[in-house]
Amino acid sequence: MAEIGVEPRRRGVNSPNYKWVVLSNTTLGTFMALMNASVVLISLPAIFRGIGVQPLDPGNTGLLLWMLQGYLVITAVLVVTFGRFGDIFGRVRLYNAGFAVFTVASIALAFSPVGGVGGALVLIGLRVVQGIGGALLMANSTAILTDAFDVSQRGMALGLNVVAGISGSFLGLIIGGVMSTINWRLVFLVSVPVGIAGTIWAYVALHETAERHPAAIDWWGNVSFAVGLVSVLIGMTYAIQPYGGHSMGWTNPFVLGALVGGLVLLGVFLWIEQRVADPLMHLDLFKIRAFAGGGVAMLFANMGRGGLQFLLIIWLQGIWLPLHGYDFVQTPLWASLYLIPLSVGFLLAGPAAGALSDRVGPRLLTTLGMALTAATFFALIILPVNFGYPVFAVLLLLNGIGTGAFSAPNASMIMTAAPVSQRGAASGIRATFMNSGFVLSIGLFFSLMVIGLSSTLPNALKTGLMAQGVSASEAAHVAALPPVGILFSAFLGYNPLGTLLGSSINQLTAAQQATVTSRWFFPQLISGPFHTGLVVSMSLSGVLCIVAAWMSWWAGGKEPSIGE
Repeated sequence: MAEIGVEPRRRGVNSPNYKWVVLSNTTLGTFMALMNASVVLISLPAIFRGIGVQPLDPGNTGLLLWMLQGYLVITAVLVVTFGRFGDIFGRVRLYNAGFAVFTVASIALAFSPVGGVGGALVLIGLRVVQGIGGALLMANSTAILTDAFDVSQRGMALGLNVVAGISGSFLGLIIGGVMSTINWRLVFLVSVPVGIAGTIWAYVALHETAERHPAAIDWWGNVSFAVGLVSVLIGMTYAIQPYGGHSMGWTNPFVLGALVGGLVLLGVFLWIEQRVADPLMHLDLFKIRAFAGGGVAMLFANMGRGGLQFLLIIWLQGIWLPLHGYDFVQTPLWASLYLIPLSVGFLLAGPAAGALSDRVGPRLLTTLGMALTAATFFALIILPVNFGYPVFAVLLLLNGIGTGAFSAPNASMIMTAAPVSQRGAASGIRATFMNSGFVLSIGLFFSLMVIGLSSTLPNALKTGLMAQGVSASEAAHVAALPPVGILFSAFLGYNPLGTLLGSSINQLTAAQQATVTSRWFFPQLISGPFHTGLVVSMSLSGVLCIVAAWMSWWAGGKEPSIGE
């Protein structure tokens, strides 16, 4: 009879090929989970058209935000809990459940029969369920992989897994762009065959190889952490919505209450964790230099580059592509295609960096990777808004290379530093740093972009519209609209002025209407104000990546003695 708390080793686990089975299956699961974090990003116009909802109507912007953020928020919140549950109940067991939950939710999303606002709410709810499955996958896949490979090959294995995951977030843009031009349901359906195959394969092939560590569930810690983090992320999400005549919602009592209340609850969580016998998060992990430094480096890296996709998509869809002859409705697909160099750079550097880190260690690679990424952000500031694509493509390629050189060695640094008994929790903490960084960056970078636009965009819009015959009152009305609405228009691939002017556009002559809704009129109006916001946002990205580089160098140094 097997010892209590230890899963019996099953036939095939000791085979030299088993670790490659683990690598291939967990890589597939990680790719699918992170791909679905971005596949909806580029597909939102097609989804909202498919269910018959206008997302820019004032009452529907919340639907837009939750369709965009719901999956990321739920995965960020649950990965630590599910990682800890994996240590207690078995990592493979929870990972397999994640594959099944994710696949069922994908099927339900693809065949949802409901339309209108109710249909949007159904999709958001199912995305939350899908996020639960994604959290189960992400929280346990890295720990399972770390168990299967010894330290001599761990960097290579984690490198391939991490590269697959983050490349999934890049390739999700392309997959979503292509599928949404055919039918919005394909955006969700594309995951179903992979999910079914992966679920069956995981249940048949994967077995528990690590000791389970039965413990009491830290319910107070789970609740305080989940509610606190959800509150902070929701506050950041709603802060980019207009409130009370302001262009953003930072003065909204709900936003302030969510942020302050969330931070207080996270403080309570830390107090609880120091006093319970079996905490959700072993804070002693953060006494390990490589774990703490690597985790903080990942948080800052993802905050720095998390907003990059949004800024680049708005830049391409709202300005560059229309100026180069693409209709607004075509821009989501072409934006995803023009961002391919970013994925190529990552795919080139990631596996090589993971394998190289097994030989030279992660310190140099993670530091240089973030330094290169920071340099590309500063270089993007210098580009004119209507740039030449070859230079832009090279900068995207270098950005992807820098990110790839950082990501795999960083994962190896964090997971190798964690004790075997806490690898599930460590994997969950790592995933929380990654996902929280992305969610926080969206609120942060949208806010910075709105601040940049608010100073110059209203006058540019008013002057430009009046020059084309729009009445002073109507031009002033459009100019006074919150810049976030204009950003969302460009982000969704709508013709912003054709949308914002509404029926008043019929008061213009045919020639004036053609000018105002042309591919070049809006991009020329917004180019100057957009660049102002871009400089602020990209500068912050560069600074955050420099901090991540510094933390990576510190984390890879000699472990300090007690009290250092």
